[in-house]
Formats: sequence, structure tokens, C-alpha cells
Amino acid sequence: MTVTLVLGGARSGKSGYAKHAAEVAAQAAGGRLVMLVTAEALDEEMKARIAAHKAGRGKEWSTVEAPIDLAKAITELKPDDRAVIDCLTVWVANLLAKDIDIEEQTFALLDALSHRRSPTWLITNEIGSGIAPEDAPARRFRDACGRLHQQLAAEADQVVLMVAGLPPAGEIKTPARGARQGFLQHRRGRSPDRKSGGVRN
Repeated sequence: MTVTLVLGGARSGKSGYAKHAAEVAAQAAGGRLVMLVTAEALDEEMKARIAAHKAGRGKEWSTVEAPIDLAKAITELKPDDRAVIDCLTVWVANLLAKDIDIEEQTFALLDALSHRRSPTWLITNEIGSGIAPEDAPARRFRDACGRLHQQLAAEADQVVLMVAGLPPAGEIKTPARGARQGFLQHRRGRSPDRKSGGVRN
């Protein structure tokens, strides 16, 4: 598994960073460029956003729509595909809207990623840095995203935090080896070593 988790606020350069990294990888070693998108065109604003993103990618990119079953879309990728998933916060919102178990879907996502051999970039919004949301649904969304980010960061090969279009050098890191298998071990029936790290509330 070669997975990079790319986090950041709105318009922080997440998509551009992941897209460029995938294109560089494809130029160096070949393979198809694939964008797995989670957004659905449910209103005019979202239709415009989706169209703008698609136009900005270029004809060399293939697009796969995966608003719910992201794990299935990943398993259907070709072995040498260079894949970018955009984005996980929208995916979480989709799951919450349909009352789908996020932990089960997270396990399926991580399991699918663990079988990938070509690079994969996961884009997500860091939404936990502001004040606590006033209403319960917004707090549930914030907390679900935060837990997902911890689980993915523990398993990823690299984590990048984007700020103002730049990945700060101090925030680019590879998680400690001991922290990377906790969630999958737990879901597969083996309790992770608490000393190795793990998902925090």
C-alpha cells in the first residue's frame, strides 16, 4: 500500500497537490490517471463545481463516481492506476445522510487500500480546527471526520497538511510503524497494542 493522505482547509491546494503528484508518478512509471469522486450533482452549485473540477483535470484523467461504495471502486482499479480520491469529507456526509455505518465503511476502505500497490492519494478537509458547531448533526459530522482522519493517518504512508497552497515541511510525515496496524487489527479481531498508538477520541 502506498497511500498519501492530503488534508487542509477550503481552497488550501489539496486537490492541486494530489493531482500534480499523481501526474508526476504516471509520467515516471506509466499507468492510467483515475479520479474517484464522491460528490453528487444534487443542485446547480454542485453541478458547477463538479464541471469546473473535471475541466481542470484534462482529458488524460478518467473519472469514476463513488459517492457511497468507495471501497468497491478502489478494488475495481487496475493494478497500475494512479488514483486520487476527492474527497473524503463529502463521502462522510453522504454516509451520514443515508445513515450508513461509517466504521464499517472505513474498515472496507482501509482493507481495499491495503491491497493497492500503486500510489493512491486521499483528499479530505480538515474541519476540526474551528469552534464547536452549535447543532448536533454538525458536531456528529465533525467528529466522524476527525475519527476517519486519525484512522487513515495511522495507516497511510504519508500525511500532508496543506496551507495556502503549500505543504509545510514540518507537517509532512510518515506515521510511526507501530501506529499503522491498530484499526485493521482491531476490526480483524486482534487487539492493537495500546503502546503502539491508535485512534484517539
